[in-house]
Amino acid sequence: MASTISPDSAANGKKVILLTPRGFCAGVVRAIDVVKIALQIYPAPVYVRKEIVHNRHVVEELRSMGAVFVEEVGEVPAGARVIFSAHGVSPEVRRQASERSLNVIDATCPLVTKVHLEALKFAKQGYTILLIGHRDHDEVVGTSGEAPRATIVVSDESEAEVVEVPNPEKVCYLTQTTLSLDETTGIVSILERRFPKIQGPPAQDICYATENRQLAVKAVAPLCELLLVVGSQNSSNSRRMVEVALNAGTQAYLVDDHRDVRPEWLRGVNTVVVTAGASAPENLVEDLVNSLTTTHGFGRREEIEIKQEDVRFSLPAGLQQQQRALTQIAV
Repeated sequence: MASTISPDSAANGKKVILLTPRGFCAGVVRAIDVVKIALQIYPAPVYVRKEIVHNRHVVEELRSMGAVFVEEVGEVPAGARVIFSAHGVSPEVRRQASERSLNVIDATCPLVTKVHLEALKFAKQGYTILLIGHRDHDEVVGTSGEAPRATIVVSDESEAEVVEVPNPEKVCYLTQTTLSLDETTGIVSILERRFPKIQGPPAQDICYATENRQLAVKAVAPLCELLLVVGSQNSSNSRRMVEVALNAGTQAYLVDDHRDVRPEWLRGVNTVVVTAGASAPENLVEDLVNSLTTTHGFGRREEIEIKQEDVRFSLPAGLQQQQRALTQIAV
């Protein structure tokens, strides 16, 4: 754990701790880049199915650049271009897109694709898949769609205690990539107790960014009186960070931006930790820190780094080739 304190720190003792890692993960960076590059190289309109990532500000920015967001591919004109979000889609959505002759650009996070492939593998081997996650989340809808007859969604420990499977000898579990580590561990423990032969994924499905951000919150929770997580309300990984802080006994709130902060949250508070979910832009974090400094008197700023991240994902192959071709033409 490393920290730096600005030489311009005020002497009033009220402090903001800015936490690292925070903000965009590699899958989010890739998905946003996919939309921006598509808007540059293809004629309008370019459609995006669902929110490309779960952040209102990101979606509004891309919409202002020309992206047209729709809920389902049926809203996209036949033959048009559509981008699938970072959360992935089911085979049924792909079939519908094919029927409409849509030009598809797939921005699914590679770590979500990994879970899809695991579901297919287990289903082909005759396993019942217990998919741990929030059943209405876009990612879970997409993953369960890979093998709908073989998949049962388990959302919490109470459901894990009562779920039944056709053959306890052939059962496995997979997880949504943005879950709480602690909650998932509890659910898995129950499933392992109830189904001793249960199989799990070769490697943990919860993504590196979700894990790192939760571990960072755990590490600093004892250092602060309040934790603010920048992220939209429909961001699963952001909500889980708030839960981690609350479970550690630290008051915490999820805020879309600095305008969501209520003055009463800050009364009697001398140390605030600020972090951000994996789909929250850094400019929103800076706006929040500036607001805490200029409006609420938190004159000192300290940065704490818990872990470095250097993960990068390449663009979808077709889009990458188009981008290179246009670059060569321009040169």
